[in-house]
Amino acid sequence: MPRRLVLRISLTLGVLLAAAQLYSIAQQAPASSGARILLLPRRIVSGERATLAVLDVSGRLTPGVTVNFSNGDRLTTDVTGRALFVAPLNPGVVFASIEGRLGRVATAILTPKEAASTSIEISAVPQVASVTDRFEISGRGFCGDADSNQVTVGSQPALILASSPVSLVVLPPMGLKPGAAAVAVSCAKNVAPAFQTTFVALELEADSSPLKPGEHRSLTVHARGTISKIPLEARNLAPDIAELTGGTVVKQSSSGGPNNAAQFEVVGHKRGSFLISIRLVPLLSRPSPNP
Repeated sequence: MPRRLVLRISLTLGVLLAAAQLYSIAQQAPASSGARILLLPRRIVSGERATLAVLDVSGRLTPGVTVNFSNGDRLTTDVTGRALFVAPLNPGVVFASIEGRLGRVATAILTPKEAASTSIEISAVPQVASVTDRFEISGRGFCGDADSNQVTVGSQPALILASSPVSLVVLPPMGLKPGAAAVAVSCAKNVAPAFQTTFVALELEADSSPLKPGEHRSLTVHARGTISKIPLEARNLAPDIAELTGGTVVKQSSSGGPNNAAQFEVVGHKRGSFLISIRLVPLLSRPSPNP
């Protein structure tokens, strides 16, 4: 009888990136050769500090990784798997990439005038976020040094993965329960009004046995924490083993309702373990005040 497997989905591979890792990474640091994901703030500010992060294939912060920028700048992640840098002076767009890896990540460089603010102003937040995946906050008045920001979700401290004066990339705290939660942001002595975001838990139900050539297999993603339809993205990370029906990247909405779920399908190419990443697609909007 095929084995059924229920997994929590987090980041790209169902591996929970815990805030506690930040303090133990020196003892359990993943190899820099495993670096795969570059997290760069969506926007940075000319001449101001910013923080980026690099994750490995399992979603772990990865130290000792070299990141190259299209303007010639070059830096290496520290023991926390992050790196503090100063944004280029020329406004526009700059690209960054992990050394030795294909693919680039773009960020927009704003002028100091465009980002000027004497307080924290939050302009865009996710309507729905995953309890175990990173989410973004846009605005003004944040700290470029990630650890100088404080973000709480449901009164629990979250981990700032990447940051700039106008953008934060945040990982929710461990053990966060699905449902609506208040999110509070502060930097130095500036505090923004708390806003509310709905956090969902995604569970993947699938047959965990090796896939055979020509075999069709369904993957069911259950969403807990909301009865609204939510957008999901499936990405095939092992196309030599299996084909994801609809393409390498497939987007669709969940059904909504009490049994809120979505289904994807894979077809085997050759015997082996397929690897599909399924993530919530963020929908950004103005923040809703916390009741």
